[in-house]
Amino acid sequence: MTPIKIVGIILIALGALALVYGGFSYTKDTTAVKLGPIELTVKEKETVNVPLWLGIGAIVAGALVLVMGGRK
Repeated sequence: MTPIKIVGIILIALGALALVYGGFSYTKDTTAVKLGPIELTVKEKETVNVPLWLGIGAIVAGALVLVMGGRK
């Protein structure tokens, strides 16, 4: 399997995941207050939404890479 085909498969898989889940979330640590040796940190949950068109575009791009990558 060539690296081009692997890239195509990864794009298709990422596009499918984007369509199924619609986004992802992560936790970010931020420093709220710092008074001398005392430091207060806050954990914030951030959510990133993946647009529908981006998931579809990744699937189409992956399919094109698979089709065009196999031709010589």
